[in-house]
Amino acid sequence: MKIKKPNAGALTNFEVLDFLKARGASKDSSRVIAPIASSEYKVYDYLVETPACRQTREQIHEFLEKCKPYKLAKAEILNIINIVPRELVEIDPIIEHSEMRLGDQVEELLDLVREVFPPPDEPTSEAEKDREETENEEQNEDMNDTSAGEHIDGDRKEIVDGEPRETS
Repeated sequence: MKIKKPNAGALTNFEVLDFLKARGASKDSSRVIAPIASSEYKVYDYLVETPACRQTREQIHEFLEKCKPYKLAKAEILNIINIVPRELVEIDPIIEHSEMRLGDQVEELLDLVREVFPPPDEPTSEAEKDREETENEEQNEDMNDTSAGEHIDGDRKEIVDGEPRETS
């Protein structure tokens, strides 16, 4: 790959993540095979846990087109794309003098962000999926432990020769 225009502009987290994926970065255990530096893997591991992993190029272009009326600076737009704020308290530090510049349009901008970018409801990374599976397994084990040794009303039971017996 040849860089045609160095320092042409800032990149979104999505673009960096896309670039790292194109170079072979992944959560795969065979990381030693890919020609990626360990620092690039650290960046990849971080970005996979951000909203960038749920974004698409089309969503970013749609947001860029729809946010033009708000007359935001490039850095503000970049930060909104990278952070994907969902609440007013999250957008206030991103946009300088947001109340003065945008007034009531701040809520409209937040609605636009919510509309264009996917909600973070579903687990997106393998780590999140594994964590949820582990939590579900632990809950099931806890329920099994409880049901074998305890009755619903809280009385302790002991199973002897396949028959439940009350214990003191």
